[in-house]
Amino acid sequence: MLALAAPASAQEVGACLITKTDINPFFVKMKEGATAKAAELGVNLSTYAGRVDGDHETQVQAIETCIASGAKGILITASDTKAIVPVVQQARDAGLLVIALDTPLEPIDAADATFATDNFKAGELIGQWAAATLGDEAANAKIALLDLTPSAPSVDVLRDQGFLKGFGVDIKDENRIGDEDDARIVGHDVTNGNEEGGRTAMENLLQKDPDINVVYTINEPAAAGAYETLRAFGKTDGVLIVSVDGGCPGVENVKEGIIGATSQQYPLLMAALGIEAIAKYAESGELPKPTEGLDFFDTGVTLITDMPVDGVESIDSAEGLEKCWG
Repeated sequence: MLALAAPASAQEVGACLITKTDINPFFVKMKEGATAKAAELGVNLSTYAGRVDGDHETQVQAIETCIASGAKGILITASDTKAIVPVVQQARDAGLLVIALDTPLEPIDAADATFATDNFKAGELIGQWAAATLGDEAANAKIALLDLTPSAPSVDVLRDQGFLKGFGVDIKDENRIGDEDDARIVGHDVTNGNEEGGRTAMENLLQKDPDINVVYTINEPAAAGAYETLRAFGKTDGVLIVSVDGGCPGVENVKEGIIGATSQQYPLLMAALGIEAIAKYAESGELPKPTEGLDFFDTGVTLITDMPVDGVESIDSAEGLEKCWG
């Protein structure tokens, strides 16, 4: 149970932002949003990041540092959404407000609040788009799923399962990757959310079936890597690549036809709202509230494609570039 903080002026408020890495443009933009809002509100912000995506231990050490520093709140995108829970509880017991950004903890109420894209919806949108684009041929699709890490953090599961549901696959247990028995699924592999991982995962899955024609990717750097492998193998024609993020390089790849469609999310808004929530909590003890009907605060998602389909709302890459980040 969270211990209520004593009232504090904004000038006394310390906050921490802990991201998975400091390289991915998504987290760069998140840091930008937090930094700008902290400066506006007079909040003393400290930032930390894992060395690579999946660096759980560095995130644990960052939380411990934040507790020791007397911070009022922590914003975190957890690399391991289950293993991070005990140290998060230590922070909450010490009176810190802990807000998960983008990636819900498991269970979600292990944090005081979650400010995130509806990641299941983000996956569902690109799944619906891919199925509608293929039309009748969706029944004969050969699908490669390029996920994040073996630990399968919540964001990984939500996007993967959302995509498959949107495509029309029976996802069985929506909290688990890989229990589906649909013959259209060639396989899953992990990418660590970067280009090199995307290249390697795509190579591995092409060895299983060289006729893959639908590629789901956890994010746009992984999608870029997958495309490089497809190009090297002479396999780009007739292959749909879909992704999630909406960063400027990814939206440019939509414009160039490398990515067919992507779901755009808004990391700057997540982080800015998180800093506002910490400042409000420090002043009054007020806890942030979720979006009505959800167990998190939904910061929005928009499908971007230059090949729109009936029944799936979207914007084109030109408009997406006006809203992108990175």
